[in-house]
Amino acid sequence: MPHVIVKLYPGRSEQQKQALAKALTEAVMHTLNSAEDSVSVGIEDVAANDWTAKVYGPDIVDKAATIYKKPGYEPQ
Repeated sequence: MPHVIVKLYPGRSEQQKQALAKALTEAVMHTLNSAEDSVSVGIEDVAANDWTAKVYGPDIVDKAATIYKKPGYEPQ
């Protein structure tokens, strides 16, 4: 613990994903005083046409109380 899940549109390179995972791991370690071995990061590609059904609805709207940084958009 902790486990961080990032969901994003496809198109990022493996290098970008590795860099993001490293940056998130370092931020979690620093902010929560966690050991590196206790942190895990998952990155999931979600197609744009699936975003509302697979992410916005279930992860943002339905879990609004757990969202600490709200998005500045609403799906069309």
